[in-house]
Amino acid sequence: MTAGAAIPHDSALSHATGAARFADDIAEPPGLLHAALVLSPVARGTLHRIAAPPGVMLLTAADIPAANDISPSGRGNEPLFADGEIRHHGQPLAMVLAPTRDEALRAAAATRPDITPLPAQIDPEEALARQDYLMPPQVIARGDAAAAIDAAPLNAEGRFRAGGQEHFYLESQIALAVPGEDGEIAITSSTQHPTEVQHIVGRVLGMDYNRVPVTCRRMGGAFGGKESNASWVAAAAALGAHVTGRPVKLRLPRKSDMAATGKRHPFLYRWRAGFDASGRILALDATLAADGGHSLDLTPGVVFRAATHALNCYDVPDVRITALALRTDTVSHTAFRGFGGPQGVLLMEDVIRAVARGTGLAPEDVRERNFAGGANDAMAPYGQALEGDLIRRVWAECRADADWDARRKEIAAFNAAHPFLRRGLGSFALAFGISFGIRHLNQAGALVHVYTDGSIRLNHGGTEMGQGLNVKIAQVVAEVFGVPLARVRITATSTAEVPNTAPTAASTGSDLNGWAAHNAAVAIRTRMAEVAAALWEVPPDSIVFAQDRVQVARPGDNRAMGFGDLAHRCWIERVSLSATGFYRTPDIHWDPAAMRGEPFFYFSYGASVAEVVVDTLTGEHRVLRADLVQDCGRSLNPAIDRGQIEGAFVQGQGWLTCEELFWDAEGRQRTLGPSTYKIPGSRDAPPDFRVRLLAAAPARQATIFRSKAVGEPPLMLATAVWNALVDAIGVDGLDLPATPERILMALHGT
Repeated sequence: MTAGAAIPHDSALSHATGAARFADDIAEPPGLLHAALVLSPVARGTLHRIAAPPGVMLLTAADIPAANDISPSGRGNEPLFADGEIRHHGQPLAMVLAPTRDEALRAAAATRPDITPLPAQIDPEEALARQDYLMPPQVIARGDAAAAIDAAPLNAEGRFRAGGQEHFYLESQIALAVPGEDGEIAITSSTQHPTEVQHIVGRVLGMDYNRVPVTCRRMGGAFGGKESNASWVAAAAALGAHVTGRPVKLRLPRKSDMAATGKRHPFLYRWRAGFDASGRILALDATLAADGGHSLDLTPGVVFRAATHALNCYDVPDVRITALALRTDTVSHTAFRGFGGPQGVLLMEDVIRAVARGTGLAPEDVRERNFAGGANDAMAPYGQALEGDLIRRVWAECRADADWDARRKEIAAFNAAHPFLRRGLGSFALAFGISFGIRHLNQAGALVHVYTDGSIRLNHGGTEMGQGLNVKIAQVVAEVFGVPLARVRITATSTAEVPNTAPTAASTGSDLNGWAAHNAAVAIRTRMAEVAAALWEVPPDSIVFAQDRVQVARPGDNRAMGFGDLAHRCWIERVSLSATGFYRTPDIHWDPAAMRGEPFFYFSYGASVAEVVVDTLTGEHRVLRADLVQDCGRSLNPAIDRGQIEGAFVQGQGWLTCEELFWDAEGRQRTLGPSTYKIPGSRDAPPDFRVRLLAAAPARQATIFRSKAVGEPPLMLATAVWNALVDAIGVDGLDLPATPERILMALHGT
């Protein structure tokens, strides 16, 4: 069986040897011009004019032939190049073109914008106080939270904040635009969303989409940072190609990339809760405020997911969740792995710890007391059911794997013997909804060709960013035809082959594109079966495809032929061996006015335990061990999924502990490279790292081969590290990221 096998990543060897070709590896076409951006040195101001060095071609907002608007929503609040008003440090003001990249970068550095600076508002606390919102509040409510809190035997309140996160993909933003005949401009883009690139280029240049074919073979990482941001990079390159009639490549240096592109949204939290002596949380009133930056970008979806995940896998009878999007004079924050879910699930962790303090119980006892399902209501406050048995199963198995009780005693003994080193143990459980929050994005297309030698060519709307999507989809097609995986050739994602696709995001890549490819392959297989059935004079449903052969599935009937032989026979019989496939996620709906519905096709469940050690003299800390149990349903590829789980956990650990974004008092971002922004390295990963896929847990919904998504959920399992740090240092609260400085501040109450 191909699907479910632990097959290596399709590009593993080429990645390791350097043979894999990324956008910058494409042979440069004749006449290529290199582009470089001129970025704003101030966070807020008025742009009067720009003076470029002599002999340099400079493109500004005045050179845009159609709409100076790159907003994903099309609401016109995000210009490609600033036109008068400057709204954040690092905002693109213009673009220079030169024969070489070095010349372009030097010219951009020498370009002098004439700007009148204005005071910048960068503090989200101040934005919250003045109610400076990018969009109306989103409120999910059930019962009367305020009254239930007042009536509860015990109550508590809290406030904390979580920082943002830089995507720091290995391959920075890049696009190549090549003009063709009749005004066509072909785009090669490192993007998660080729269709949006097509749309934004068309909008900026005033072109029909059919003149903007977009191709992406692979990305060197993305993590959400190439969902909307890649589109404006491609639009800038396309503008250069449109104006000059020559190919243009725009590749952002790391510093420019970090200055001009959005981050994970920082969040502020305010909450009040009522509970009883048993640890049962009776009511919760919480506000989650996202710092959206200067414009909307994808903030509405991030805020929506944060609100729907604020209770995570817990039940609270009376609840009110208010989610806000704050406006600040910073870069517009955007999609990042988890898309608001990681920020949302932090809320209940702070609440659980406060309830534990108020009752004298262990946080784990409070956690178990409030799991949804079982004795508690299994319905999320917005109206969707949770699977309480799976919540409890991943939790129980992870706790057993971690040998929780014995290690709790060992840690207590260690702390008693060490005056300055403190160890801590933390846990976490997760229910993460899978589907796009915007209903129309839950669709996908695929194109499958079978050639007369039995080889297969596959194209689908998903994009490969290192996560192993392509090999999973190829496994699905190979499984349908009963052929070895080597028969299937994976091709570059292209809007010219599969149009109108959704982004590869929200952990839906395998779900959506797997079904689309499956449906295309089944259509071809059905035609092939009819040819074989006619040849052998048997019913089509008696024809089976397996082990690279086609045969009659009847006792004593040994008639069979190779898959390639049947493909050739179909061609002789003039039967089409090409098909498109389409899939749309069923049974999802949402009422944005009532904030109720079933926005997710299913939930992915997981649990984690982390152990840390903290030096209380310096605040430095390490994760010593992590135990993870992740629900992947019936995994399409356990090896790929395990890699996703490990990578996601470490990325989440980085967000929670060491990745700190910093803007100075004038609104200038100061963390613009690896010298000032610390991502986790190999020594930060837990030296004892135990990952297990939940066994015998096929998805109950009609997912592709009963598998479940794995891209985003494991990132949130790193939340156990935050809980372990709080446990180690014995404080009431700890803002994030939990850097050594913040650890010391928490220890000393400053």
